[in-house]
Amino acid sequence: MSNAETPRTGLKRDAFGVPGILFFVLSAQAPLTSIVGAACLAIAMGNGAGAPGAYLAVGLVVILFSVGFTTITRHLDTRGGFFAVIRAGLGLRTGAGGSQLALLSYNAVQFAMYGLFGASTAGLFGRDAGFTSPWWAWSLAAIALVWFLGSRKVELGARVLAVLVAFELLLLVAFAVGVLASRGLGSLDVAGSFGPSAVLAGAPGVAIMFAIASMFGFESTAIYSGEAKDPKRTVPRATYIAVTLIAVFLAFVTWMLVAYYGAAQVQAQAAQDLGSDPALFALAPLNDVLGSWAGTAADALLCTSLFAGVLAFHNMITRYFHAMAGSRLFPAVLERTNRHQAPANASAAQSLAACVVIACFAVLGLDPVAKLFSWFSGLAVATLIVLYTLTSVAVIAYFRRHRVEAGVWATTIAPGLSTVLMLGILTLVLNNFGVLTGGDTVTVVLLLGTIPLGFAFGWGRVRAAASAPAPAADLA
Repeated sequence: MSNAETPRTGLKRDAFGVPGILFFVLSAQAPLTSIVGAACLAIAMGNGAGAPGAYLAVGLVVILFSVGFTTITRHLDTRGGFFAVIRAGLGLRTGAGGSQLALLSYNAVQFAMYGLFGASTAGLFGRDAGFTSPWWAWSLAAIALVWFLGSRKVELGARVLAVLVAFELLLLVAFAVGVLASRGLGSLDVAGSFGPSAVLAGAPGVAIMFAIASMFGFESTAIYSGEAKDPKRTVPRATYIAVTLIAVFLAFVTWMLVAYYGAAQVQAQAAQDLGSDPALFALAPLNDVLGSWAGTAADALLCTSLFAGVLAFHNMITRYFHAMAGSRLFPAVLERTNRHQAPANASAAQSLAACVVIACFAVLGLDPVAKLFSWFSGLAVATLIVLYTLTSVAVIAYFRRHRVEAGVWATTIAPGLSTVLMLGILTLVLNNFGVLTGGDTVTVVLLLGTIPLGFAFGWGRVRAAASAPAPAADLA
């Protein structure tokens, strides 16, 4: 992006600090959705009582990735997120390909969450109010509200997310504390959930996939660097806090679920609930520990959690559009901002894309959960891991050419280990992709085929952007 921004293309400066960025990140990760929506699947289909250990292990890998990622953010203008890092390390063409993978991943997970939001909200009103409504109507209503908030001051979106995330976090903390108080420290089986044999039991790859999905979006800390206060300090601090907080929190709450059922019985119970209603695996303990109001509250908060998630991803996607347009990889109209200094045109374009996807699934009569949510969430996870791997390689390449950091841990060793571990996780994801998406071979091939196609599209966009300005100068 040009350094000489005009009021029509510049985002608002100093809009928020570490807390504001944290709420964007936590909203994208949708903690309640991770527990109510994913815990049953990770335990039943994955490694049983060892699922909490898988969450913690993935958190450690992501922290390792963050070492190189946060180090390079001190030397680059990272408003383009992964695009900025990959471009700086591996060149414009690879960076452009990476930018398309980021957009594919973020759009895919947002579309998936719109499907689950529509189904969850329609179900909530059907059960509690006797009001029957189509899922797609709620999805479209959410798209309209997200577009409105995404076109206004970014602080407004941060405040909305803060309220929604706070309620779901408080509910989950109350449940975890309740289980801990009723069971007592002596009854907790640490080895049964965090020991190596427990973590590697069954199908650990499936649990790892759900853990990766639950931590989706932590890297968005860098995307808001242009709007953050003191980004050189704010972005790394927010990244480490977000990764550590979500990994420990999800591992702890999932462990309390295991403690509630018992390490020896939890997988059988999860498998039973998986055959009827996976949400019951978490909602039934909530009702039992906190009272009947907790299940009803969780049912409603699941909908607000999903809404917070789609709003957070909308903000991330529109800032990618803004950065890509600033580098002439997308039409210049997407760089323009409105009187709120929000990327209004990018917001409208992203909302229109979501409408098209929702409309297609509605017209074809495809299930919003079994098809839309499972297909697109699986695609998002696979694409994101490819992106993490590219980014780690780019960090190493950048610091080999630019000797601006003295130590080798942050510039070579940590990103090198991250690359190896991410490739291992990618292998697990690809081997279990059919299980994750519930699709047949043709569906799996079509979904995974969009990853190289997306990268190739970005690579080819560079030719159309031959007149783009040079990469942003180092900030060091």
